[in-house]
Order: sequence, then structure tokens, then C-alpha cells
Amino acid sequence: MQKYTLPLLLLFCSSLVFAQEQATDSIGSSSLKPEKNIDFSVMPFLSYNRNLDFMFGAIPMMMYRLDPNDVVSPKSLSGVSAVYTTNGSYFIGFFNKLHFAEDKWRAKLFAVTGDHYSQFFMNDTDIPGFYEYGTNTIYISVGIQRKITKGLYGGIGYNYAHHKTNYEDDIQAPSTTKNNGIEYSVHYDTRNAVYYPTTGNNVKLKWTSFPKWFGNEVEANKISTEYNHYFPMRSGTDVLATRLSGTFGLGDISFEQQVTIGGKDIRGYSEGKYRGDGLMAIQGEYRYNFNGKMGLVGFAGLATIYGSDNKSFNGSLYPGAGVGYRYQAFKAVKFNIGLDAAVGKDDWGIYFRIGEAF
Repeated sequence: MQKYTLPLLLLFCSSLVFAQEQATDSIGSSSLKPEKNIDFSVMPFLSYNRNLDFMFGAIPMMMYRLDPNDVVSPKSLSGVSAVYTTNGSYFIGFFNKLHFAEDKWRAKLFAVTGDHYSQFFMNDTDIPGFYEYGTNTIYISVGIQRKITKGLYGGIGYNYAHHKTNYEDDIQAPSTTKNNGIEYSVHYDTRNAVYYPTTGNNVKLKWTSFPKWFGNEVEANKISTEYNHYFPMRSGTDVLATRLSGTFGLGDISFEQQVTIGGKDIRGYSEGKYRGDGLMAIQGEYRYNFNGKMGLVGFAGLATIYGSDNKSFNGSLYPGAGVGYRYQAFKAVKFNIGLDAAVGKDDWGIYFRIGEAF
């Protein structure tokens, strides 16, 4: 059995957590029918990668307005995700993203628990190679943001994580870690739509602090940044999306807090080999819509890491590229599901996608 690390799990669920909608999310169409206040859908989940093997599950979710008379706020999103993998991993998550008071306030609530079987690479041992590990995780995140001015939000949140990890052949000592994080965030959003933007910027800055006085054994900080820009192509039918992102771990970053190349930044890595305290990536994706409900994407990018236990990994460039298929899941909203296939440096991955990558 192999195990997949927590960042994939959080990355997958965060793509659900941060899915949002504006009234203009339907592109090129408007409906005269009264808008339903609640849209419910059950998304199947089926995928495969080199770590988790086959993955299958279901994701019931609904979009709704907290105040039916508030047509300014994007619809809120709530749901449950349940996924099992053939390597014995599983996770169950609950996600909730709320918009209210004419989008002056945004709130989130996210919780997940599960067993994650994965692997990591060590080259400073008698037998260099992959070693398996297993982590039982409980993770909870809550937060709220207030609109400061047009397009600009600021907020605060709280993150709790409990990890219990065992390693193959006792290559490292078993560990139990508990983290309490205070999250400060700034979000600048000028997109014309949130589920499927064709123009505008989406800029995020998040600082999560883990001070000792807040119940942490060691002090650490994580800073996450991302800059996404969207260019309309073919008279707005297609989109060229670009992304520059970075995650920077400072202080005593635990094994479970490290980042791994793969997923959103950069697709094409599923072995869990390249991990460290921080990651930087740049990528672009062309979104080609050949049908009212279907489309194709092509993407490529580069990533690098620092703070890896394998010193030779630090500062190297890791390319990734691939293609994907998209299908519009809701009639009235441009909200896609799909499948991506990507290759990286001596690695590859297949990704079931709910919403766009970024």
C-alpha cells in the first residue's frame, strides 16, 4: 500500500470550499425563468493516480442564496465529500462557503477526517528510495472576510489540525502533532464571474501563524500567495488563464505541514516525491469551449521547492504539462467538472476536477 499526503486531500477539498458564484456566471446566456433558490446536485468522483490507486466516491452539494432577495451576493455553496481509494485511504469532508449582505461578508467552514496512506522519498539512508507512511488526520478551518472596498476583502480565521503518523520500517519515529493556527487573509477579486471567469484578477495573500502561546509545541508560520489573471480569447468564448503562486514555510515546519509538488501547482506529479517547506510555481492554461456544455483545456507550468530533506531537490525546476476535458454540470451556471491527464519529471497523474484548477 502507498499513502497520499494531506496536501492533496486539502487541495482537492479546497477546490470545493472556494468555489463561488456571481449572478453573471452563466456565459453568453440569460434565462427568463425564475431562478431557483436551491440547486442540488450529486457529483460522482472517479479517478486514479500512482499513490492512491483507484479513487471513487460521491459529492452531494448545493448552491443557494441565504437571502433570496439578495441578488448581489454570489450563491453560497455547501456539500459533503466522501472518497475511498483502493490503497485503503479514505476521507470524509464537509465544506461550506457563505456569501451574504450583498457580498459585503464572506465566510467559510471546512472540516475533514480520514486515513491517508502515502509515501515519501529519502536519499540519505542506507537504502535510498520511497518509504510508506500513514497519517490519521482531523482538520477544521473556519474564517470570515469583510469587504473593505470594491474587490478587496480582509479577514481572519482559525485552523486546527491533528495528525498521527507512522512510518514504514521505523525510518522515522512515529509522531503525533497538533496545530492551532491563526489565519490572516487579504483577497483582491475583480473577476467577472467566480466559477468560470473570462476576465479580471484573483489575488490572494494568506498568513497562518502557529505561535507557542496558542497551544503549539513549536512556533511556525506559513505564507500563501497567488496571482491569477484571466484573458478572454475568441471574443470571450475561450479563456487564457495564468497563475503565479507560492507557499512559504517559516520556522519549525512539521512533516505534515510540508507541501508536495502535484495537484494545482503543478499537475503531473502523484508519487509524492518532491516535498519541502515551500513551493513556487508558474503556469498557464488555455480553456477551449467547442460546445455549449463541453470544452478542452491544455496547460503547462514550472515549479520549484525549498526546505526539502533531500538537498538535491531544492532549487531544481519541475515541469508539468497536460490536457483535460470539461463538462458543464449545471444548466444555469458555468460550473465545470472534468478530467485532467498530466506528465511531470519521471511522473504522471490523472485528476478528477470539480471546478477549474484556478
